[in-house]
Amino acid sequence: MDMLTKVMALELGPHKIRVNAVNPTVVMTPMGKANWSDPRKAKTILDRIPLGRFAEVENVVDFILFLLSDRSSMTTGSTVPVDGGFLAT
Repeated sequence: MDMLTKVMALELGPHKIRVNAVNPTVVMTPMGKANWSDPRKAKTILDRIPLGRFAEVENVVDFILFLLSDRSSMTTGSTVPVDGGFLAT
């Protein structure tokens, strides 16, 4: 996905089209809640997330809305994790 995002950004940038990707890890959707509601199971992942919590749907939506806004007008070709720092560990 990273390379596809970068290539599309290079191809579409001259047409003033920005391309970015959002890469969440565990998000507390109904499926996420069903899979990670057991505290013992969740601990294995939560211990590796510096912010100490799973993402909520609103966290992902807010970031997508930022990318869609003019406030991110110089952002293209990026794949951004929404994971509380999980990929940094």
